[in-house]
Amino acid sequence: MSRSRKLALAALVALPLVGAAFIVQDQGTRNSARLFDQVLSIINDRFVDSLGTGTLYEKAARGLVESLDDPYSQLYTPKDLEEFNTTTGGFYGGIGMLIEDHEGSFMISKVYPNTPAEEAGIREGDRIVGVDTASTRGWTTAQVSAGLKGRPGTQVKARFLRPGVPQPFEVEFTRRTIRIPAIPYALMLEAKTAYIPLQQFNETTTREFAETLRRLQAEGATSLVLDLRRNTGGFLDQALQLTNYFLPRGKELATVRARVGPPERYVAEIDPIAPGIPMVILTDGYTASASEIVAGALQDHDRALIVGTTSFGKGLVQSVYQLDGGYAIKLTTGKWYTPSGRSIQKDRHADGNGNFVEVTPDSLETDSVRLARPQFKSDGGRVVYGGGAITPDVIVPYDTLTTAEQKLARALVPRSQDVYLVLDDYAFSLKGALKPDFIVSQAQRDEFLKRLTAKGVAVDAGEWNTGRAYVDRLLADRIARRAFGDSTWKRRDVPDDPQLLRAIELLKKGRTTADLLALAAPAKPAARPE
Repeated sequence: MSRSRKLALAALVALPLVGAAFIVQDQGTRNSARLFDQVLSIINDRFVDSLGTGTLYEKAARGLVESLDDPYSQLYTPKDLEEFNTTTGGFYGGIGMLIEDHEGSFMISKVYPNTPAEEAGIREGDRIVGVDTASTRGWTTAQVSAGLKGRPGTQVKARFLRPGVPQPFEVEFTRRTIRIPAIPYALMLEAKTAYIPLQQFNETTTREFAETLRRLQAEGATSLVLDLRRNTGGFLDQALQLTNYFLPRGKELATVRARVGPPERYVAEIDPIAPGIPMVILTDGYTASASEIVAGALQDHDRALIVGTTSFGKGLVQSVYQLDGGYAIKLTTGKWYTPSGRSIQKDRHADGNGNFVEVTPDSLETDSVRLARPQFKSDGGRVVYGGGAITPDVIVPYDTLTTAEQKLARALVPRSQDVYLVLDDYAFSLKGALKPDFIVSQAQRDEFLKRLTAKGVAVDAGEWNTGRAYVDRLLADRIARRAFGDSTWKRRDVPDDPQLLRAIELLKKGRTTADLLALAAPAKPAARPE
């Protein structure tokens, strides 16, 4: 038999097999659909509690999304969708307070300016004990926040406790649109270094950043530290525009690759406002998503030096699709890549308890871990590391406590709620009695210990004395924040911030971007004599 006839016969034999594959596939799909219908029907008819067909369909849809094992895909109810739009928009209808949960005690940690809360005289340190007619006992922070938020122009009542005031007091607020600043404060540090902490990418981020940078440059700033630590992301367009502020037109900013279709490439479209200022970006394990896009692009283009610890590694793209009945689904549809081709997404898996954990935890990036990751090249030929997340050029971990400080900290943990309530009350009592450059005194340590004892917190005298540095940090940090605000607190905190100190040190030595990159380059081994 000739070769051509053999091939023709093979093709004829293969055709029914291929057709059978489609038949089997269709049969499997029909069987699965029938299985779902049968399970739904039996539950609807026979389950001990009546759920209603609509509820069953919603639970089935939610279970389908959860079965994807993707922490970022989610089915939103109409109420969930409203909350999602609120938290990503950078503004909401509310009264203008930031709430902290101290193990069931809801303390006001910040009152935003020009808000109903400020106008009503609410103070940082006040505690919420009721919303409208309900007590907040047993609530979560999310429940308290949801109770206070609502459509601008509507009313809400809240009951508060204030240190030194024996009885709770009630205030009725009229909700307004609240805008949360992306940049809470900014400082001019030594060596003419502008320090800008960026806490989120909301709809006003790039405007706030441009105004802040221009102001600091007008005051003499010649270098920049952009602090992206604990910035978990936000609006993509704001992150891309901020990156463009430092890169010329046409430079690639990021790429999205989906399952179908060509990659979507984002490039700089405007002239930069700060094309040459020497720049250090601070990152940590909470730097995520949009923040990683900024850090990755500026690292790849040799435009900024990254200092700190490895970022979170959230490089998945979510798309929101509107569904019937006001529902929506947020679904992961692609992955982010930096200009050099690095994926930002760090591998994670479900641990069986509903948590997603890293496959390879490497936030501090030992040399062996780092060298095991795939290597890419920046525009100038520097090695940058892939495999998920952004690896700093200069790794600087946070300071750790001494053995004596750790021992005292562990002793206080079981009563941490009482410790922080006492600490906050004492810090507020000192407001107006100290100057910003105060030094923690022995009298203040003694008073803090006295108040802890009165609260029933037992502290070993020996541990208290040997862990005094930890006590001083607690007092200095909380007093500065409560008495003088974030900017004064940060100025005082600089000597205790090793990552920021290293950034300043590098900017003192490297007055150009090229100098900075050279300072971070690994030392070359000495030549061997021949």
